[in-house]
Amino acid sequence: MLVSVSGFQMFRAAQAWFVYELTGSPLFLGYAAAASAAPGIVFNLFGGVFADKLDKRLLVMATQAANAGLILLLGVMTLLDVVEVWHVLVIVFLAGSVEAFDTPARQAIYPHLIDRRAMMSAVALNSSVWSGNRIVAPAIAGFIIALTNMETSFFVAAFCFAVMAFVMVFLKVPAIPQGGHGNPLQDMVEGLNFIGRNSIFSFLIGMTFFNSFFGMAYVFLMPMFAQDSLGLGAGEYGTLLSAGGVGSLLVTLWLGSRKDTRFKGLLIIGGAVLFGVSLIVFGLTSRYIGSFELALVILFLMGTVTSTYMISIQSSLQMMVPDRMRGRVMGFYGMTWSIMPLGGLQAGALANIAFIGAPFAVVIGGVAVAAFAVGPALLNGKVRNLGRELAQAETEAMAPQQPQPAASSDDG
Repeated sequence: MLVSVSGFQMFRAAQAWFVYELTGSPLFLGYAAAASAAPGIVFNLFGGVFADKLDKRLLVMATQAANAGLILLLGVMTLLDVVEVWHVLVIVFLAGSVEAFDTPARQAIYPHLIDRRAMMSAVALNSSVWSGNRIVAPAIAGFIIALTNMETSFFVAAFCFAVMAFVMVFLKVPAIPQGGHGNPLQDMVEGLNFIGRNSIFSFLIGMTFFNSFFGMAYVFLMPMFAQDSLGLGAGEYGTLLSAGGVGSLLVTLWLGSRKDTRFKGLLIIGGAVLFGVSLIVFGLTSRYIGSFELALVILFLMGTVTSTYMISIQSSLQMMVPDRMRGRVMGFYGMTWSIMPLGGLQAGALANIAFIGAPFAVVIGGVAVAAFAVGPALLNGKVRNLGRELAQAETEAMAPQQPQPAASSDDG
C-alpha cells in the first residue's frame, strides 16, 4: 500500500503541475480536479457491487495494473512530445474510474487479513499511509520533475502501481463469501437499502460526507488564506498545508499502536464537534488576528481531531458491516470522499461573495460539521448510545473466531 499510494499521490501532483504547464490556466486545474473526482462520485457504488461479487484479490490486481498502464501511456506520450491537455484530462478521468473500482475492493479485502480485534490498529496504519504520503509523495514528485523531466515522474508513478499489482499475485487471502446475486443495479439498490435501514450506518457515512463536503473545503481555500488573510508567500503556504498532515500522521501512528480503543462514540461525535469548532476558530482568527504561528497550531490540531474521528468511523464500519455487504458499504463510504472537490466548489462560491469571503466560508463549514454531529445524537436514540451500539456490534463481529459456515458472517 505504501508504494501504491505513493504512486497515486505522485501522479496527482505531477499531472496538476503538467496541466498548468501546458495551459497556464487555473480553470484547467479545475477541469483536472473534476475529471479525477467525477468518476468516484459516479462509479464508486458500482465498484462496491463488483467488489462483493468478484474475487477481491484479482480485482485489486487488475485495477492496479490498469492504472499502471494508463500512467505509463501518458509518460510515453510526454516523452514523444505528442501529448496535449485533453490527453491528460482523459487519462486522469480513466484513472479515476479505475480507482472507483479499486478502492472498495481494497477496503473490503484487508479486514480478512487481520484479527478483528486489531481493526482500529489496522485502519489507523492504513490511514497513516495516506497521511504520510500527503506530506512526502508530492515533494518527491516535484523533486523528480526538477532534477529530470515530467515523463520520469509518470514512469515512477506507473512503476509504483505495477509493484502493488505484482504483490497481489502472491497475497494469500482466505475464502470470502460472495455478496450480491442479482444484476449490478439490483445489488446496488440492496446496498443502499441496507445503509438506509440502519441509522448507525447512515449516521457514520453522513459524518464522512459532512467532513468531506463542508469540513475539508478549507484546503481548497488555503491559497486565499495564505495571501489575503495572512499575507504569506509560497513557502509559508506549503508549511500551512503540511501542518494538518503532520497532525494527522502523528495521531494515526498513535492509534496504530493500539489494538482497539474504547469510547468510540465519544471519539466520533466529540471529534467531529472539535473539528467543527477548530474550523470556526481558524476562520475567525485568520480574519481578525492574522497570525501565521496561530494558524499553524490550529491547523495541526485540526489534523489530529479529524484523523481521530475519521479513523474511528472507518474502523466501526469495518467491524459492523456483514462480509457480503462490505464492498457496497465501503464503496458508498468512498464516494463521500470523492465528493470533496465539490465541497471546494461550494466554499469557493461562498468565498466569492464579498460580505462572506474565505474566513466566513470556512466558519459556515465548521458550523455544518458540528451541527450534524450533535443533531442526530439529540434526535436518535441509537446515535445517542453510539458507543454501546458499536461495542455490541464489535463483540458480535469478533465472536466467530473458530471456523464457521460462511453464512455466519452475515450476522456481524
